[in-house]
Amino acid sequence: MKNTLTHIQTSAERALVLSVAAITLLSILFFMLEPMVTRAVASDVETFRIRQTITDESSFLVPPVNVTMDGSLNGVTGGNATGTTYFVVQSNNAAGYTVEIAFFNNGGPNAMIGDATDSEAIRDYNEFGAGTDPTFAFTPSSSAQFGYTVYSSSTLDTAAAFLYDGGNLCNNGGTLKANVNTCYMEPLTSGFTIVDTDAAAVTGATTTLQFRVNVPSGAVPVPTAETYTATATLSLFIK
Repeated sequence: MKNTLTHIQTSAERALVLSVAAITLLSILFFMLEPMVTRAVASDVETFRIRQTITDESSFLVPPVNVTMDGSLNGVTGGNATGTTYFVVQSNNAAGYTVEIAFFNNGGPNAMIGDATDSEAIRDYNEFGAGTDPTFAFTPSSSAQFGYTVYSSSTLDTAAAFLYDGGNLCNNGGTLKANVNTCYMEPLTSGFTIVDTDAAAVTGATTTLQFRVNVPSGAVPVPTAETYTATATLSLFIK
C-alpha cells in the first residue's frame, strides 16, 4: 500500500513538473511571438507623402554691357562700324526659356538718336521691310542704317529667325547657326525673340549680340556730326 502511494505521489509530482515546464515554455513562446502577432494585425492603415518644391531660378548670370562701336564714321564718304556685347543666362527650368530684345525710339521712327540734335539720320535697318524676318547678310541702302545679328554658343539656343538654310535665307527652317554678318534684323520697339531653347542652362549659356552701322557714301539724309545712341532692353521668359 505504501509503495502504491509513493508511486502515485511520484507520478503526480512528475505531472506537476511537466505541467509547469509546459506552461513556462508556452509563456516564453507567447512573449516571443506576441510582437509578431501584434504587428500582423492592424486596425487601420494610413499612407502619406513627403514633398519638397524646388522653385525656378532663371536670371542673367552675366548681363550685357554698353556697346561702343569700333570707330568713328565719316558722314559724307561713309563706312561701316560694328560693336558687340554678350549675356549669359542661368536657368534650372527644364522646359527652357526665351530671351527677347526691344529698342526705344523716343517717339520717333528710328532707334538711333543724335545725342545733341535728336537727329534720326541713321535709320533702322531694313526700314522698308516687313519687320518680321532678318535678312541674309547686311543689305546696304541709300540711307545710313543700324541693325543687329545674334548668335549663341549653342545652335539650339539661337532663335529660329537667326538660323539660315545654307543658302541666302534666314528663318526658313534652317539649322545653321548665324555667325558674323549673317541674318541681320532691324531694331523693333516690340520684343523680338533672339534666344529660344527647350533646355535648362544650369552652368550658363552665352549669347552674343553684334550691332552694325553702315553709312553709304553720299547718304540721304547726311548724318550730322555728333554721337548717336540706341537703347535696348533684354527680357527673359521661362517656358
